[in-house]
Amino acid sequence: MSIKINSKIVGYEVSKGGESTKEKTQSAEGRTSAKVIRMTEQVQRPEGYDALEGSTYKIKTPLDDHAMYVTINDIILNQGTEHEQRRPFEIFINSKNMDHFQWIVALTRLMSAVFRKGGDVTFLSEELQAVFDPKGGYFKPGGKFMPSIIAEIGAVIEHHLQKIGLMEKEEMSEQQQLLLDQKRAEAVAFAEKTLTDVGPSAGEETGYPASATLCHKCSTKAVVVMDNCATCLSCGYSKCG
Repeated sequence: MSIKINSKIVGYEVSKGGESTKEKTQSAEGRTSAKVIRMTEQVQRPEGYDALEGSTYKIKTPLDDHAMYVTINDIILNQGTEHEQRRPFEIFINSKNMDHFQWIVALTRLMSAVFRKGGDVTFLSEELQAVFDPKGGYFKPGGKFMPSIIAEIGAVIEHHLQKIGLMEKEEMSEQQQLLLDQKRAEAVAFAEKTLTDVGPSAGEETGYPASATLCHKCSTKAVVVMDNCATCLSCGYSKCG
């Protein structure tokens, strides 16, 4: 049976007994509209009274009388779905010391731009912690050496990224921790027996023997010589393997 077409043909589709082309197009559009949102420059900061969640960290160095406060705000992508992810969105640094004002403003703007760019932002902490002050660094409470204020800001960013799950924290096994605790007790007992000229307060701030030296791996003053082998009581690094 022939059918006469009296109007102009403007489109066509081939039916194969299954889902039509139109239905497939609608299905594809539905999948596109439900795609996972990833961090890019197009992701805008919430407007109005919608606030970003964040954390504020205090940096107090022996080089300055005034503390520095680092605030990192996060944005939650795909909230309420299986693809929910927390990403850093912006960073602010505040201090009473105006000597650092210009480089603080420049640094926070650059880091916030990198956060909003998306992708892997963990390199920021590594790059900042590799900055050395030509005037020399300082030791934090606990014996950890910081080569500069910039490096401590990098350490804060690393801690925050570990907190929100973008970086994994290196943790020792239970056996390694027990071994380090044993070596620490032996080192303290040895130091108390042999170094009688050291005051009683030496080593109290760090928790490690006063004779400990700096570890090149974790930058903590916690390396002691036990059984003719230099071992770090903080990270477990040993020259003997």
